[in-house]
Amino acid sequence: MGSGAGVSGGLRVAADPATGVAVVTLDRPDRLNAIDLATARELGDRWRGLRFDDSVRAVVLTGAGERAFCTGIDRDTRVPQPASPYMVDDPLLGIGPKANDLWKPVIAAVRGMACGGAFYLLGESDFVVADTTAAFFDPHTGYGMVSAYESVLMAHRMPYGEAARMALMGSAERISARRAYEIGLVSELTEPGGAVAAAVRCAEVIASYPPEGVQGTVRALWAAQEGARAAAFAQAPQLIALGNLPPERQAELFAARRAGGHRVR
Repeated sequence: MGSGAGVSGGLRVAADPATGVAVVTLDRPDRLNAIDLATARELGDRWRGLRFDDSVRAVVLTGAGERAFCTGIDRDTRVPQPASPYMVDDPLLGIGPKANDLWKPVIAAVRGMACGGAFYLLGESDFVVADTTAAFFDPHTGYGMVSAYESVLMAHRMPYGEAARMALMGSAERISARRAYEIGLVSELTEPGGAVAAAVRCAEVIASYPPEGVQGTVRALWAAQEGARAAAFAQAPQLIALGNLPPERQAELFAARRAGGHRVR
């Protein structure tokens, strides 16, 4: 990716060569920034492209619109699965910066909902800034699905009990921005609409430092938990294959629960 601005598919990217900061925006607000297969591929392409763009030294990741940062995989996306429980095909596994060998710092700026598959992105961001409208939840269990990769990533970003409660309570409960800040998932809390600006301010500071030291630090931080994460990920395909209801039954539960209420804590 070169400097300047670009729009392609479900992403919008703007880079400022004067500061060394790029803002990557999930740009599907009509779908609550849910990720379809084209957007998943484009995210991987963007992260890999940033490895070669020396004008970008820090990245802010956010979502378009006021309602959501990201709501995971688009429910209209159909991904055929191998018959073997050892070869689950998860198109979101490659959407994060670390999965694409990008060791430039990535700061997530969250407004509105961040749920389910959004945790693939939050889990591979270096820290999270959110405004007071942000809410975090994991709907998998209520739809007859195993929260595997998402729970592993969040268990490395939150106290275990909080990650477990979020995963097990499903759509019945959402973690408020304030609570997310209190437990350390969010590092800075802003007024509504202020998350991107705050994240950019942090990114500009980081981008002003020598990139070799910054990138080495990002790599060291990831290495601190990489082994445990890889071991847990190795269990995920079998757990998903054994625990997920058939897709048609998941769809029925999804339709039935869309009108259901939830509480925020």
